[in-house]
Amino acid sequence: MKTLLLVRHAKSSWEQTGVSDHERPLNHRGRRDAPDMGRRLAERGVAPDVLLTSTAVRARSTAALIADALGFDQARITADERLYGASVDEVLAVIRELADDDSCAIVVGHNPETESLAHRFAGEIRDLPTGAVAEFTFDVDAWDELGEVAPTSVRLDTPRS
Repeated sequence: MKTLLLVRHAKSSWEQTGVSDHERPLNHRGRRDAPDMGRRLAERGVAPDVLLTSTAVRARSTAALIADALGFDQARITADERLYGASVDEVLAVIRELADDDSCAIVVGHNPETESLAHRFAGEIRDLPTGAVAEFTFDVDAWDELGEVAPTSVRLDTPRS
C-alpha cells in the first residue's frame, strides 16, 4: 500500500512588489492554515516517510509548517526544483521515483498541476484551494505504479472544511 498526500501550498502574499514568483512568501492566512492542516493530519495519525516540496518559498514554508505540526524533522524535507513550474506528468514522474520502502509521501506543490493530478487520480476532485490536502491510498507495492490503478480511498481536506 502507498499513501500519497498532494498539498497545494498555502495562501501566498502578493504585497511585495518586485519579488519574483519563486520568492513569494506566505501571507498571514497561509501561515495560519498550513500548521492547522498539519495538525489535522497529525490527529489522523498521518506519518510520512518522505516530504517533497517545490523549491518556491511559499511551498517550502508550507512544507516546513506541516512538518513541524507532524513532528517530521525539517532537515528531512526534500526540495525538488522539478516541482516548480512542472506539468502534471513531470510531478507524477518525480513521485514515481520515490523509494519503494517508503509507504507514505507528502508532496507540496502548485496549481494547476497539483489540482490536475488530484483530479486525474480521482475525478470527483475538481477544486484544490490553497492549503488543501488530497490524500490517496493505492493498493500497489511500487510508486511507479501510480497513475496505472485507481486509488482504493480518497480524502480531501481544505482549510475551510
